[in-house]
Amino acid sequence: MPETHDAPSFRRAVVALNGGLSDARITRLACELARAGRTEVVAVHVVEVDWSLPLDADIAGGSDEAQQVLDFAEEIAEELKVRIEPVLLQARDAGPALVDEAVERDADVLVLGLPYRKKFGGEFVIGRTIPYVLKNAPCAVWVVREPIPRSEEHTSELQSRGLISHAV
Repeated sequence: MPETHDAPSFRRAVVALNGGLSDARITRLACELARAGRTEVVAVHVVEVDWSLPLDADIAGGSDEAQQVLDFAEEIAEELKVRIEPVLLQARDAGPALVDEAVERDADVLVLGLPYRKKFGGEFVIGRTIPYVLKNAPCAVWVVREPIPRSEEHTSELQSRGLISHAV
């Protein structure tokens, strides 16, 4: 007889927003988690500062785009009747900034979205932020990958059946 497990419960979830398509999915996931167990949700958007600029240059504060990312997460949370704390950071690299924020807030889980993308030649690309977070975050890490676009899914299926050749 299979064991039944209760859904995991967390006190505090940090949601890493990247301004991409996965933001809505991971924000909804964290908000549903919050509704189920009184979890505090912190939505974090990191604006990366180029090495040619001083780290304290006010890039994030003046960015409408960065604020829109957080506003979008707040709209989703409001729709689901969950309180969310928006945080806008700027750092040289998003990975360490996200891990630091999770540590500082004593997060139980850090939720990240992963876009489905391939580099030239067809190899799936995960980037550098997620491997860094997986290696260094002291809390649980949930990575939510976007679905494969239908055209990609169909092409992969045809290739696996040998009906079309692999892209070069």
